Amino acid sequence: MSTLTDRLLVAARAAESRPGGPSGRARGITFVVDGREDDVPWMQLQTDAQGAAGALAARGLGQGSHIAVLGPTTRAHVTLIEAVWLAGATLVVLPLPMRLASIDEFVQQTRRRIAQADIALVLVDPDFAAFVQTEPGDAPVLTYDQLGTARYTEPHVDPDSLAVLQFTSGSTADPKGVMLPHRTVCANLDAIAHAAAIDHDVDVMVSWLPLYHDMGLVGFLMLPMSIGCSLVLGAPQDFLAAPQRWMQWISQYRGTVTAGPNFAWVLATRALRSCPPLDLSCLRVALNGAEPVDSSAVERFVDAAAPHGFPPAAVFPAFGMAELVIGGAFPQPGRGLRVDHVGRDRLERDGIAESVVRCDGDNELDSTNTRAFVMLGRAVPGLELRVVDRATNDVLADRMVGELQIRGSSVTPGYYKRPDANRALFDGEWLRTGDLAYLVDGELVICGRIKDVIIVGGRTVFPDEIERAAGVVDGVRAGNVVVFGVSGRSGKEGVVVVAEVRTDDPTIVRRLVAERVRATCGVPPKDVVFVEPGTLPKTSSGKLQRNACREQYLAGAY
Repeated sequence: MSTLTDRLLVAARAAESRPGGPSGRARGITFVVDGREDDVPWMQLQTDAQGAAGALAARGLGQGSHIAVLGPTTRAHVTLIEAVWLAGATLVVLPLPMRLASIDEFVQQTRRRIAQADIALVLVDPDFAAFVQTEPGDAPVLTYDQLGTARYTEPHVDPDSLAVLQFTSGSTADPKGVMLPHRTVCANLDAIAHAAAIDHDVDVMVSWLPLYHDMGLVGFLMLPMSIGCSLVLGAPQDFLAAPQRWMQWISQYRGTVTAGPNFAWVLATRALRSCPPLDLSCLRVALNGAEPVDSSAVERFVDAAAPHGFPPAAVFPAFGMAELVIGGAFPQPGRGLRVDHVGRDRLERDGIAESVVRCDGDNELDSTNTRAFVMLGRAVPGLELRVVDRATNDVLADRMVGELQIRGSSVTPGYYKRPDANRALFDGEWLRTGDLAYLVDGELVICGRIKDVIIVGGRTVFPDEIERAAGVVDGVRAGNVVVFGVSGRSGKEGVVVVAEVRTDDPTIVRRLVAERVRATCGVPPKDVVFVEPGTLPKTSSGKLQRNACREQYLAGAY
């Protein structure tokens, strides 16, 4: 089956005959939102979604119609997401604000996305209706309870029509609408299910990830919904308010597959050190992705989770991006964390990731002379990876750093109505990812984003390493540090650090941050700026926006 619509209809019927979900009922989705549990078999959810899909069709909306959905994670929200797919229309999930400091900015961003995506109808949670301000000529807006229901007729859906228009996070540029046809989506769903060895009769997936982000929407809603696998779904705000809930859901519902960005595993680590005993022995896949994977953070999580029975082999660092639907490279399930230690000098000066063997005895390496990169596995089925020289576009040998390019069945045909961006996106049939990377026997290692690297004294410096180093200083909020380069009068780049801090003595903290920066990249920072907690620019999915922070710094905002 090459359309998501067909797969959803078949999966719900098949799941109805397979008991064994967390509740012992037919497999489905268990909502754990706002402290309440609502266990809904896939067939029951689909019946509700079919009524809503019928109402969409009655309004003349189907294949070719772009329908936006805006709201928090609830049963009604998920029902309408499925309804859009069952109607054969294109889904656009609008992001919610990570921070409510600027409601005006959120309203403006929502209006821009609605306009950019040619939305035919906006479906909005009643609690968020006030944030969708319309003007004459805008798409009509209905609250969830205003749509109603009607008789459902299964549509004929072209596999090459769009199933999803997924906006990029906007961490390095303005968000763009990634076109994801049904055929492309189905290819990636098959690929990630195979690469992660998902078994719909055994696995219980657990997630709190936002459904406007590709990892949450595709990996932890679309996938289980399309194969009839059990899903336990919480809300981002519940996780952020109390990170231990994520681990508690895994323990309570015997979750086998879960995922989160690196910062989420850091929060879970802190929570596990003070929470009551849990049983995490059930976990088989603990995916870390969506942002750079910090091997030290992973190791700290493994240590904190060990008393709760967490199996280290479940660690699953992976690579993905919206332009691939979601899954790009996965490791072999059950192998755990693998780290590649390389010589810092050759990496930064020559772009060669020369392997450094760990020393005997204390099993440690001098971090000032080495870099530790997490190995992210091989391309999922249907995709090919290559690394090319950024100047000549020649394909590079193993351990030579260049731009990662990808081709295959899961690659987007491009950004919606952005011919300018599409020209830069492709090299023939190869997708330019914008990532600096190298391969080791076919395994992918990501070094950083090309747009973010800083050239200092002829050396390539990666800001995420400096950010992590500065983040361990007492008073600095870990995960809330931005590093970027600025050009001086001589044309040479200098390193600037902007960090959220809580301290009574900023002078000492500033000196310690400067020392950490110098120890990490070999030069002192040009500037160290402290800002109030919660003020660094972030995307809707919580990623730091280095470019936006740099622009604010140059504009004198700090």
